[in-house]
Amino acid sequence: MNEKMEKAFNSQVNAELYSSYLYLSMESYFQSVSLSGFASWMRIQVQEELFHGIKMVDYIHERGGKAKLEAIAKPEEKWETPLAAFEQVLAHEQRVTGLINNLIDVALDVRDHAAKAFLDWFITEQVEEESTVGQIVDRLRLIGNDSSGLFFLDAELAKRVFVMPVK
Repeated sequence: MNEKMEKAFNSQVNAELYSSYLYLSMESYFQSVSLSGFASWMRIQVQEELFHGIKMVDYIHERGGKAKLEAIAKPEEKWETPLAAFEQVLAHEQRVTGLINNLIDVALDVRDHAAKAFLDWFITEQVEEESTVGQIVDRLRLIGNDSSGLFFLDAELAKRVFVMPVK
């Protein structure tokens, strides 16, 4: 694996693990405000982000590179409202999409077509992530201060289950 590509992948692994850390913090926040459905939704996000990070580590190894783990930044612990938390999730996922796009740019720059093909899965995943979170943000905006609407959405989010993506 090209050294520049390996460094870029290792940076992305850190970003994916930070994502899982952020969502674990959000899960704790939602538990603390008695929104267990929101917390459950975040736990699924934690699992997905961990899967993404491990998938990239496995790819680094498969290509003969070395995974180099760095410190993970401390995430926030509290949000003013569920909407504020999900607005941060949306902004974060948009940032991650940009990071994946930058990673693809590196792959194209070093002519690593295998890395580009590998990363296509992540692009599709990010489109889905942004769409799903965007819909939740829209619904939270519609709900506003209606606690019954919030509890209805909480019950709906509790139904989400983690499905291990096929490699």
